[in-house]
Amino acid sequence: MRSLERVIAAILISSRWVLAPFYLGLALSLFILLYKFCAAFWDLVRLLPEASEADIIVGVLGLVDVALVGSLVVIVIFSGYESFVAKLESGSTPAWPAWMTKVDFSGVKQKLLGSIVAIAAIQVLEAFMNLEKQPNTARLAWLVGIFTAFVIATLALALADRLSEGGKSE
Repeated sequence: MRSLERVIAAILISSRWVLAPFYLGLALSLFILLYKFCAAFWDLVRLLPEASEADIIVGVLGLVDVALVGSLVVIVIFSGYESFVAKLESGSTPAWPAWMTKVDFSGVKQKLLGSIVAIAAIQVLEAFMNLEKQPNTARLAWLVGIFTAFVIATLALALADRLSEGGKSE
């Protein structure tokens, strides 16, 4: 019976490697985001001579939006791989981000929600900047409501994490 338990435990522990292709897929998805970023950048440059200030701001916000999504993907890749698949060896990589091996699950949740809030804020700002061209106040109201829900969720999560820490010091 003991050997059966060891075999089952070994299979379960090894099953974490099934996640590795997910993280590789996410890493490859960064190239898709890079393509979209370059296309949006090229459109912005191409339209620059006749673009208004609002058009420039909205275009740059779109670039920031894609960059934030890319950063979010990187956070998920590294923290997820480190947490669920295998520890990353930082000693051989000189340009290793300091946060990479120090982010716990609570920190990942806060970084993810913080990025989502920033992305939602950009969407709201883009809609606001486009009100003159496309007056869609119902869409703006929905975006503000969704943004507010993300902010409340982020604050609630931060408060819950703070309360669960109790007297622990970092």
